Amino acid sequence: MTSFPSLDRIIAILADAVAGLAAFGILVVVLLQVASRLLGWSIPWTEEATRYLFVWMIFLGLAAGFRTVESARVTFFIAVAPRMIRRLALPIYVVSSIGFFLLVVWTGYGVVRLQLIMNETAATLAVPMWLIGGIMPASAVIAILAVIESVRQRPGLIAVPDDALAAGDPASDHPDTPASRRTP
Repeated sequence: MTSFPSLDRIIAILADAVAGLAAFGILVVVLLQVASRLLGWSIPWTEEATRYLFVWMIFLGLAAGFRTVESARVTFFIAVAPRMIRRLALPIYVVSSIGFFLLVVWTGYGVVRLQLIMNETAATLAVPMWLIGGIMPASAVIAILAVIESVRQRPGLIAVPDDALAAGDPASDHPDTPASRRTP
């Protein structure tokens, strides 16, 4: 069975690259804002553009974090949980993550729908607000795909290893832990 190797690449482009572009856009806009104020005139749209680029960067960064399994997990509670709960840690992670992002898709769709109905535009940018708000459901769909792909590609990063759990030390199998401290 061959996997679909380009799904991870597509998610990386959609999440990482576009979030990186948003971060670069923030840098350029803020530098433009600072330079213009130093020259004695200000550009009114820079504050709004920075805010909207930041929103895009945050939502796409969230999806990127789930793609690379860098989302927050509380491994201590998994380590002290009964064996049955430890075995359910991965499914709980997947179901709760996908459930959360489905809620974000649903809520984001409602926001975008209202923005379209009201024909709302940004105050100084004259950009339709659905372009700004559309990142909410779009990034949630990307995050759902990222969770699925991370389970396929990186399941060992999601679940705490059984031998580390048995020892009660979630970091005991971490590659940075000295060999003298690792559990046998």
